[in-house]
Amino acid sequence: MIGRLRGVLISKQPPSLLIEVAGVGYEVEAPMSTIYDLPGTGKEVVLLIHHAVKEDSVTLYGFLHESERALFRNLLKVSGIGAKIALAVLSGVATDHFARLVHAGDVVALTKIPGIGKKTAERIVVELRDRLDGMSSLPGAAIRNGAPLDAAGEATVALQQLGYKPAEVARLVQKVAAEGDNAEAIIRKALRAALAG
Repeated sequence: MIGRLRGVLISKQPPSLLIEVAGVGYEVEAPMSTIYDLPGTGKEVVLLIHHAVKEDSVTLYGFLHESERALFRNLLKVSGIGAKIALAVLSGVATDHFARLVHAGDVVALTKIPGIGKKTAERIVVELRDRLDGMSSLPGAAIRNGAPLDAAGEATVALQQLGYKPAEVARLVQKVAAEGDNAEAIIRKALRAALAG
């Protein structure tokens, strides 16, 4: 599976990008939040990739930030939401703001996002509320749209990938993170704190 691409941006035709890596051109679909922040064509880019394989197609989805890719993957788990709607969500609202709307259960605000009706918004709130806790509860919004993750944000993503629940991760990271810590130090301290109970 492809998880990351580093290459030259050949063309931008939203939502499609063409990225050349070692002489091979990869077609990648991306949300507008990523496309807005890309450099001009001919420049090097690094994208995090969600590699989707279906019976009749293989599609690459590209993101500049892990928070975007994580939200995209979480949205795909909601019944009735496909890649097209997930990209529309990311194109229309910042990841941390979306997480706050879900956490608050703001169905009315969610229905203002293109492609999201009332029933879909209600499903999003029910199915994603616990999964998105870590995206909005870290001090200083450690996971932000349009900016790289800081050390606490990187640690949060890594701990969630280890299987810890978002709410637990947010609590652990807030408890152990100290100024000047890198992601690795925060992860080590958080794992120790989790094991200590």
